[in-house]
Amino acid sequence: MTENTAAAGAFDRAPIITRERAAVALMFLMNGFLVGAWAPKIPEFASRLSLSESALGLMILTFGLGSITMMPVAGMQIARFGSAWVTRITAVLVVPTLLLLTAVGSVWTAAVAIFLFGGLIGAMDVAMNANAVATEKHMRRSIMSSCHAFWSLGGLIGAGTGGILIANAGAYGHAVIATFAAAVMVAVAWPMMLADKPHAEEAKEKILLPMTPLPWLIGLVALFSMIPEGAVLDWGALYLRNELGASVQLSGFAYAAFSLTMAIMRFAGDIVRDRLGAVRTLRICTVIAMIGLLIAGFAPNATLVIIGFAFAGIGISNMVPIAFSAAGNLPGMAQGIGLSVVTTMGYSGILVAPSLIGFIAEHVGLGTIFAALPVLHVVVLLLSGLARHADRPAGSH
Repeated sequence: MTENTAAAGAFDRAPIITRERAAVALMFLMNGFLVGAWAPKIPEFASRLSLSESALGLMILTFGLGSITMMPVAGMQIARFGSAWVTRITAVLVVPTLLLLTAVGSVWTAAVAIFLFGGLIGAMDVAMNANAVATEKHMRRSIMSSCHAFWSLGGLIGAGTGGILIANAGAYGHAVIATFAAAVMVAVAWPMMLADKPHAEEAKEKILLPMTPLPWLIGLVALFSMIPEGAVLDWGALYLRNELGASVQLSGFAYAAFSLTMAIMRFAGDIVRDRLGAVRTLRICTVIAMIGLLIAGFAPNATLVIIGFAFAGIGISNMVPIAFSAAGNLPGMAQGIGLSVVTTMGYSGILVAPSLIGFIAEHVGLGTIFAALPVLHVVVLLLSGLARHADRPAGSH
């Protein structure tokens, strides 16, 4: 790229904040908010249905299966109708699911409700990521990392207010308030969304998808980036408490430190990516994540583990957004289809990893698991050149 072309590209860019960017960010916030609002409801949900721990585990697995089932379906619909309409429709459909989960009275109706909740959350996830990619192209700016930061912020708000609302307004009161808040977010975002064009002819290419290696390789980047994230979420506190003798309060800082640095860095990630490019940003982030996980795995005390997790959060923060941006910009492939492959692979890692890690940890210990996770990131480094596709929105078309 010449100096003049670069200068022209800079002038072609939209302002940092536009209606379209605000709309897609609000959809990410709403999706994260509902997931966050669900978390403090789980104990009441389990108690109401008299679920054992293993039965609750199966319910949570059903949520994941719903997501993985609906994500590819969303990808096909995006190719047919465009990401804005699929985002809007899935958002409207997912809004009342929290009320549904609060109303169910039997295990079978609860299983259907949680499958729908997981499915619609997952379908909306694919659609809003596709719309974020389209908005990146339209604005000629990186926005994916900040969109994921808004998802994290939504989760934090949903989880943070959920417990207080359940204690003061009851399970139904909380569900009504959370549903109303989600509906307001959708209503505000609805008219401002970037109306991207559908690619109906590209939807037919889905049959050839397994023959195309690019989305599967980028899916591997997302998968190997998200397994360590799931490991910290599900096993971080247990590692501190059981293997390093930390108090319950201190153990809570494991995921808190990780999620705090992740959210902060996601807000900064787009600026970094615009300056350094997606490939270099991914490589730097991956190395930082590896260092953090190694510190956590070999740390002799809880404080060092928490510092390690904070470093890992800095690194992992922008790895998945870059993979999603790359998936939505693959040459000759419908945006929704590339994204549905990558999101499904990525979230499969979070679904499968916890039980697999638990089984291995019984034999080798969690410290060894965290020390070994950087091996996955070596694969990400080897595939990091594929992140060049994430830079296409900022380039010429």
